[in-house]
Amino acid sequence: MPMVSPLLETQVVDRDAVEKLTIPVVEAGAVPFVLGSTGEGYSLSLAQKLDILQSTVKAVSNRCPVFAGISPNSFSNALKEAECFAESGAGVLVVTLPFYYPIDEQQMMAYFTLLANKLPLPLIIYNMPGMVKRSIPLDLADELSKHENIVGIKDSERDEKRLTDSIGMWARRDDFSFFIGWAAMSYKGLSLGADGIVPSTGNLMPQLYCDLYNSISANEHERAKELQLLTNNISKLYQEGRDLCHSIPALKLMLSLQGKCMKTVAPPMFEMSEADEKRYIEFVVPMMKEFGCLNR
Repeated sequence: MPMVSPLLETQVVDRDAVEKLTIPVVEAGAVPFVLGSTGEGYSLSLAQKLDILQSTVKAVSNRCPVFAGISPNSFSNALKEAECFAESGAGVLVVTLPFYYPIDEQQMMAYFTLLANKLPLPLIIYNMPGMVKRSIPLDLADELSKHENIVGIKDSERDEKRLTDSIGMWARRDDFSFFIGWAAMSYKGLSLGADGIVPSTGNLMPQLYCDLYNSISANEHERAKELQLLTNNISKLYQEGRDLCHSIPALKLMLSLQGKCMKTVAPPMFEMSEADEKRYIEFVVPMMKEFGCLNR
C-alpha cells in the first residue's frame, strides 16, 4: 500500500496520523510502502523521511516488512538514504531512475547494477515514466532481474501490452516479483499472474484492495470485478481530471474527512484554495458516503 506522508501544518511529521493510517493497512493484510510518489518522498528532507519510516516501522510492530522509496539524483545520497533506512527498520528499497539527466539504456543498466551491488537491502525497480520521463525497457528490466539483490519491479506505466508482456516474462519466477502500479488494472494483472498491486486509494479503504486480491486467489472473479469497479469509482473522486500534484492534495483532504490525517502537503504541492476546497467537499462528501468511505 503506497502510504501518504501525514504532515502537520508546520511540516512536522504527524506521528499519530502515521499510526492511524498504518494499522488498518497491516490489519487488512497489506504491506506499507512509504516515501513513494503518493508519499511525497521526492519533496521531503532526510529527517522527515526517517521520521515517517520509523513511525511506520513502530506501528507495524514486526508484523510485516516495510517498503521504502528512494529517489535522489545523487548516487551518494541514495546510498546514504539506504543505509539510514536499513538502520531504521526498512525491509526493502523501491528505487526510481534519477530524473534530471536523460540517461540512456546502458546508463540505466549501470546505475541499477551499481546500486544493487552496494545497497544494504533488497532492491525493487520502480518504473514511473509519468514522473521521471524515462521508461525502463522490459528487456533491460529482465536482465536486471537476474541480479541476486534485485527482487522485483513496481511498474506504473499505463500500457496494457507492457503489462501483459511483463507478467508473461516473470509470472513463473520465484525470485523476482511483478507489482502493478496502475491500480485500475489490478483485476486484469492479478488474474494473469502478477504478484501484487500498489494502489494509492488503499489509503482510504485498504480492505477493499485486499479483498480484491484475495477474491482472485479464491477464484471468485465476479466479486473481484465488482471490487475493481468500486475502487475505480473511489479513485476517480480525487484522480479524475487531476495530475499527481493536484490528486495528492485531494486524497489528503479526503483522508482528513475520514479523520486519518491533516490535509497538509509538502511544497511544491499546496492545498486547494479555500473556494476550491469548499466546492470539492460539497461534491466529495456525498460520494464518499455512497461508496462507503464515510459513515452516513
